[in-house]
Amino acid sequence: MQQLPGWMMTNIRMEVCVDSVESAVNAERGGASRIELCSGLMEGGITPSSGLLQVVKQYVRIPVFAMIRPRGGDFLYSDSEIEVMKADIKMAKANGADGTVFGVLTTDGRVNTEVCMDLIAESRPLSVTFHRAFDMVHDPTTVLECLISMGFERVLTSGCDSTALEGLPIIKRLVEQAKQRIIVVPGGGITERNVQRILEGSGAQEFHCSARSSRDSSMKFRNSSVSMGVSLSAPEYSVKVADICRLRTMISVAKDSV
Repeated sequence: MQQLPGWMMTNIRMEVCVDSVESAVNAERGGASRIELCSGLMEGGITPSSGLLQVVKQYVRIPVFAMIRPRGGDFLYSDSEIEVMKADIKMAKANGADGTVFGVLTTDGRVNTEVCMDLIAESRPLSVTFHRAFDMVHDPTTVLECLISMGFERVLTSGCDSTALEGLPIIKRLVEQAKQRIIVVPGGGITERNVQRILEGSGAQEFHCSARSSRDSSMKFRNSSVSMGVSLSAPEYSVKVADICRLRTMISVAKDSV
């Protein structure tokens, strides 16, 4: 009999952010309860291609939430970028996504409720998550109530700090404020080394991680004189993938803390 992954034996659920089929498969094998599918993780995640979503859905059985983010950078979008987001939501639904993940802000650091309501309507009946644009808002307490009123099921946050560990006090306050009206999902730098502290300090039950490690490229011929991206991009002959062992360890630590 196949052993159930850790998240199915407790209330703790681990969402894993991935940008490839290999990572998606590893995430499921490692015990993830859900996948957030992106491209461009070096930019914090942008919308995945329809091809990536289609093939990931063929390979995994756990829910796949598609990132809807037309570019890196801030979360203040032009009218044309919002049209792209709407088209990408249609694409995600057509290719089997189980949820969408997005966030749109105004110039003064508030949620653009009009645009978000349009994107929620476009996404239904799929689940909708407000992503870490939340960490860039002016007043997280007020914004949380706004997200609840709009109908978001989840909000992903590092507690308005660089990592979830650093933002732990705010995450804890958000979980208490939410009172189960919305699921507060800590994310940002969560590893097997700090997940227990974040779990115990936040009171959250869902977590977001990438659990990635580097593996060497299988290329035998290598031209070290050429780089295909900017200086901050990943090395050409190193591939970042979700690590099954790291994820299993993380989930085991979280389960043992319950």
